[in-house]
Amino acid sequence: MDIDTLVTIGGIFILLVLSGIFSGSETALTAASQARMHLLQQQGDRRAGIVTGLFSQRERMIGAILLGNNLVNILASALATSLLIDFFGNRGVIYATAVMTLLVLVFGEVLPKTYAFYNADRVALKVAPAFRYIVALLSPITESINFVIRGTMRLVGVRIGAKAEEGHAEEALRGAIELHAGEEPDTHQERVMLRSILDLADVNVSEVMHHRQDIVMVDVDLPPGEIIDQVVQSPYTRIPLWRGHTDNIVGVLHAKALLRQVRAHTGDPEKIDIESEAATPWFIPESTSLLDQLQAFRQRREHFALVVDEYGSLMGVVTLEDILEEIVGDISDEHDVVPVGVRAQSDGSFLVEGRVTIRDLNRRFEWRLPDDDAATIAGLVIQVGRVIPYEGQIFMLEGFRFEVISRLRNRLALIRITPPAAATKAGSS
Repeated sequence: MDIDTLVTIGGIFILLVLSGIFSGSETALTAASQARMHLLQQQGDRRAGIVTGLFSQRERMIGAILLGNNLVNILASALATSLLIDFFGNRGVIYATAVMTLLVLVFGEVLPKTYAFYNADRVALKVAPAFRYIVALLSPITESINFVIRGTMRLVGVRIGAKAEEGHAEEALRGAIELHAGEEPDTHQERVMLRSILDLADVNVSEVMHHRQDIVMVDVDLPPGEIIDQVVQSPYTRIPLWRGHTDNIVGVLHAKALLRQVRAHTGDPEKIDIESEAATPWFIPESTSLLDQLQAFRQRREHFALVVDEYGSLMGVVTLEDILEEIVGDISDEHDVVPVGVRAQSDGSFLVEGRVTIRDLNRRFEWRLPDDDAATIAGLVIQVGRVIPYEGQIFMLEGFRFEVISRLRNRLALIRITPPAAATKAGSS
């Protein structure tokens, strides 16, 4: 071989290496974790900052990589064709096509991209400093090409570079949470908590509040001694006070404030002015989202709010603890009255109290029961049946079987829920 042939073969080899570098870098810089790069940048990693900068000009970066990759591939193929024509004549074109297709496919595409895919973050950090300059150097050409591409796409009604759809980032985050797989209790709880944080803006206080039927309220016109007895017997520290009728809330009495007055009037507690010790009630609409209410609690430095409907009627109360429980699950102390709520049965079904919320069931068992129009499981059954069902009545919804076990007046007290898997098993046995 003469020197020119050796130089040509060496040039082809170098161009194949460059092709592999461009291909692997493209995969690494597009597959690298943006969240991890951001974290590394905050920790002081300079290369991670460069990667983040390339992310911000992704269109220009990809254009520069593709331009460089095509340049080296075409040049390598041209050199190989010229070399083989000298050896085999016109048949060299066929040989060059076959050889270069195989070499480019294996060493210029599949091999580097496979490696970069499985080591995306590490490769991205290594190549980013060099590709920052390559992108800057080729930017005039890539911008011209992108201008032509945008103009061509507009002719067919497609806008390139438009803003991503609203909520795309949140959807990506939800997808990442679902990928946090595993049936271990800790992993399941982590998924539930992360989902709940994202759902705070979509859930209203009416879905997590304590209904007025379940809260303790005291008539402010009762004798102070009787009020003290009711507060002591209550498991709650904040008690709404009403006058005339239960929708007329005139204050919220804190047990600690009452205790101070009891101590001050040890000899005669009947002299305590209960209403003067009560805080001004804070009313919020039922449509308030949990995220907004959480921010309001923090700004006002309060933990207790009264929920009213559009007519101003009292619906229930919501506390800071209720919102935190929506994220982390039930928080109970030694004074809480903990309801049974849900009891698993040997046949795979569950006995559920009617006041248990649909969201709690969905979070606990990862079901997908609809909760748009009803907050509790009793409300869902009434919505499905479009009547107040009688005991023993059965309804089906999305494969779930609902059987009314007991009813107190117009209120569904206990419902048996059989999930689809258990219902199928029972039907086949």
